[in-house]
Amino acid sequence: MTFYQIIAEGLFFAFILLVILGSILTIRTKILMHTVLGLAVAFLGTAGIYFYLGSMFLTLMQILIYVGAICIVLVFGIMVGYTPTEAADKTLKDWRNKFLAISSAVTAFLLLMACVLKTDWVPALGEMRDFSITHLGEEFLYTFCLAFELISIVLLVAIIGSIILARGGREDEFKTIEHLRSAKGNYPNDDAQ
Repeated sequence: MTFYQIIAEGLFFAFILLVILGSILTIRTKILMHTVLGLAVAFLGTAGIYFYLGSMFLTLMQILIYVGAICIVLVFGIMVGYTPTEAADKTLKDWRNKFLAISSAVTAFLLLMACVLKTDWVPALGEMRDFSITHLGEEFLYTFCLAFELISIVLLVAIIGSIILARGGREDEFKTIEHLRSAKGNYPNDDAQ
């Protein structure tokens, strides 16, 4: 093995370690913001694997869409949403929920392994390393046009979801203020804000 192959293999295992550690952090933490941080780390590890495999387009889209947009929308939803209660914590510890989670994860893994084992894999033709602006522009406009359209739909749904979350939080806040006004008969003190 040459020095560069050792570095490449080390990077590959580092990216896999990022995915595993981010996934464990996402599943095991009790604080929602740490869950989103673990998800972002797992997404960055996935982008690193795409980079290792030589797909710059997927790497950039993974970072822009999943790490950038989706994680930001999740953070925005956590900030606007309600705090978890003891009832939600009790629901997470219920044995039926754990059984359903484990059984669905095992089923998904078995289906994925069945697909991998039954697929007739064909080796890639050749690696193209042309990163010129002209080549990338042609690839984005012709080869990856559908991918860009799907990415724009995902971003549109994320933006609409964040607007709905923000609007829903504001409506509940206004209902609470109106309830306080009707109960007290006067307006809340604006100096306290």
